[in-house]
Amino acid sequence: MCSVIVVAELLTVEEALRLVLERVPRLAAEPVPIGEAAGRVLAEDAKAVVDLPRFPSSAMDGFALRAADTPGTLPVVARIAAGRPSSRPLAPGEAMGIATGGVVPEGADAVAPIEHVTDEGEAVVVPTAVATGQNVRPRGGDVVAGATVLEAGIALSPSRLAALAAAGVATPLVARRPRVAIVATGTELRRPGEPLGDGEIYESNGLMLAALLAEAGADVEQADRVADDEAAHETALARGLEADMLVTSGGVSVGPHDLVRPTIARLGAEEVFWGVAMRPGKPLSFAVRGHTLVFGLPGNPVSSLVGTVLFVQPALRAMQGVRDPAPRFAQGVLGSPASRRPRRDDYQRARLEWTDGLPVLHPVSGQESHMIVRAAAADALVHIPRGEDELPSGATVRYLALDVPTGA
Repeated sequence: MCSVIVVAELLTVEEALRLVLERVPRLAAEPVPIGEAAGRVLAEDAKAVVDLPRFPSSAMDGFALRAADTPGTLPVVARIAAGRPSSRPLAPGEAMGIATGGVVPEGADAVAPIEHVTDEGEAVVVPTAVATGQNVRPRGGDVVAGATVLEAGIALSPSRLAALAAAGVATPLVARRPRVAIVATGTELRRPGEPLGDGEIYESNGLMLAALLAEAGADVEQADRVADDEAAHETALARGLEADMLVTSGGVSVGPHDLVRPTIARLGAEEVFWGVAMRPGKPLSFAVRGHTLVFGLPGNPVSSLVGTVLFVQPALRAMQGVRDPAPRFAQGVLGSPASRRPRRDDYQRARLEWTDGLPVLHPVSGQESHMIVRAAAADALVHIPRGEDELPSGATVRYLALDVPTGA
C-alpha cells in the first residue's frame, strides 16, 4: 500500500504527475482483430508477415519494358491489371501495358508512364530513354517480412492500422482497455432535461469526463450521481473501486459535505497527495487501492477539465503502455498580456489562431473555474507559469490543444 505523502507546500504539477505515473499499473495484453484495434496501444512490436510490396510493382499506369530498348517503338504483347500478373516473362524488344500496382513482369526493369508515350494499340512509341528501375517499386521496398512495422507503446491511428494491415498483421497484441468508473457528487445535481428546483443545477462533469477518458482509450461506465450522504457515497464509491480507475467529481475539499476523501479512506484507499499548486483545480486528490487508481477532481467544471488532461489522461495512457504518457505540450506565443500568480501555475483557456505559420494564443474572457460555457469558446489550455511579473503579448508559452470536432 502507498503511504500518504505529507508536504508543507502544495505539490507542483510536475511533482504530482511524477507521483501518479510512479503508481500506474500496466494492464494485461490481449489479441484483437485488426478491424477492432483502432486507438488501442501495441503491447509488443508488430512485425511484418510479408514483404511489402510482395512483388516488384508499377508505381503508375504505363508500359513495362526494358530500359535498354528505349527510345523506340515496341510491340505491346499483354496488358497487366492489378492482381492479374502476366502469364509469361517480357522478351527483349517487347512492352506490356501495366496498371498502377500491377506485377512488373520478369524481364522488365522499368515502366514508362502512359502520359510520356504514344499508345497505338498494338504498339507503343517511347520517344525518350527510360532509366533502369524507373517507376518500379522493388519487392520489400517498404518493409521486409519479419521486420518491425510498429514498436510497442504506440497507439494505433488510422494510418498505423493501414500499415499493419498492409504488412499482413491480422491480430495485433494490444493492451486491455482500462475500465473507468465515474462518480459525480452533489445533492444539487440533476440530469439535463429534468426540471430544476431551488438551488439545483444540471450535472455536466460526468458527460465531459466520460468523453475525455474515452479519448484516452478507456472503457467508461455510465457516470453515477450521488447525493451528499455518507451511505450513498460509500455504496457508489465501493462499486467504483472495482474498476481499474475511479474518477470522482466534487466533494474533495474540506467542507462538511465533502465526503469523497474520508469515504475512500474508509474503503481502504491510501491517499498519495491532496492539493496541487495550479489554477484551476488546486484541491485535486490522488489515491491508490490495490491496482485501482482514484482521482478526486474538484466539482467546478473547468477544474475537472484541467485536472483530467494534466493527470488522469496521462495515467490512462501509462496504464496501456504508451511510451510517453505525459501531456503533449506545444509552443506558441501569447496574443495578449497574461497576469501571473506568485505561487501557482495557471492554465488559462484560450483560442488558438495561426498567424504567419505561428500559433498565437488568445485567452478567453471569464477564466473562473465554474465558467464552462465561456470555456467552450476555447480550443487550447495555455500554461502561465507562476511568477510576479505579467507575461507580455508575444511571450513564448506552452499550450495543450483541446480537441474540437471536425467542422467546428
